[in-house]
Amino acid sequence: MSTASMIERADDSAAVLVEQVQDALSQRRPLAIRGGDSKAFLGRMVDGEPLDMRAHIGIVSYDPTELVVTARAGTTLVDLVAALDAHEQMLPFEPPRFDGVATLGGSIASGLSGPRRPWAGSARDFVLGTRVITGHGKHLRFGGEVMKNVAGYDLSRLMAGSFGCLGIITEVSLKVLPKPRLCRSLRLEMPADRALLKLSEWGQQPLPISGACHDGSALCLRLEGGEGSVLAACDRLGGEPQQASLWDDLREQRLDFFRDPRPLWRLSVPLATPSLAVPGEQFIDWGGAQRWLKSDMSEADLRRIVTEVGGHAICYTAGHAASPFHPLPTGLMRYHRQLKAALDPQGIFNPGRQYAEV
Repeated sequence: MSTASMIERADDSAAVLVEQVQDALSQRRPLAIRGGDSKAFLGRMVDGEPLDMRAHIGIVSYDPTELVVTARAGTTLVDLVAALDAHEQMLPFEPPRFDGVATLGGSIASGLSGPRRPWAGSARDFVLGTRVITGHGKHLRFGGEVMKNVAGYDLSRLMAGSFGCLGIITEVSLKVLPKPRLCRSLRLEMPADRALLKLSEWGQQPLPISGACHDGSALCLRLEGGEGSVLAACDRLGGEPQQASLWDDLREQRLDFFRDPRPLWRLSVPLATPSLAVPGEQFIDWGGAQRWLKSDMSEADLRRIVTEVGGHAICYTAGHAASPFHPLPTGLMRYHRQLKAALDPQGIFNPGRQYAEV
């Protein structure tokens, strides 16, 4: 879909959304913010009146020469990516599209990133500015459309990963990047611990790696960049060709691993952490920093093991864990509550979505 057609079918519903928020504030009525509902399995259930963002759509502006796009929160990632594709550009953090229903606002609010995240950066890193409906019923703009526009507290990037608990994102300006000239994927048969050691070694070298995962039997690598550097790296690393679709299937959780009926956990650990001795099946992503786990292990035991290695665990199976997000230390929870009180004083935005205390 062209940028022009996206702008033609744009629908600015901001005034309606502001009115709904102001009405909720006047009645102290909680709101459950929703886009495509593609990430409803993440976090706690919200008891509130639904606030649907899907009508607030369209690309507001896109300048391929400046590598900046601004779009409304209800715009689907499929539509946004199609507009970028037309100019051979991309969202570097590879947010999951979840059957095509994931929206830009939900993607930024959840802060989810795909396989390229350790090498390119997170969703937060590419947010230049946002428009947000605040807990005071105001529609405000934070940040801008250039990288050097941060003064003091960066509220735009604070919205990334906030799960709608601090305000309603209505518009996002993002830095985009050109697609790499060449992409190759390799498969190297080796056990997980050896793969982790090799990744640690290669991380200190100028290799054009943009994806690294271990599926239980082999290390899979994605190499991206100029033709010379990619082909030279392929010759050096060896292995067999791997289908490029692996990375899309991993990002969208379509691999056979994710079909296992046991609860799904996402474990974030320090990069050099060896394989974790936990029951169940593991899938290593992000060069070792992210471990997907399918296991019936108890929430308390799993979090104890992950905490001991300096990591944290998030449950991706709705209703399985008492606290889907990893519990925060007392001091950090105090900051979260203070921030919630400052930006959403009546506590109407997605109350309890991340933690019961906020």
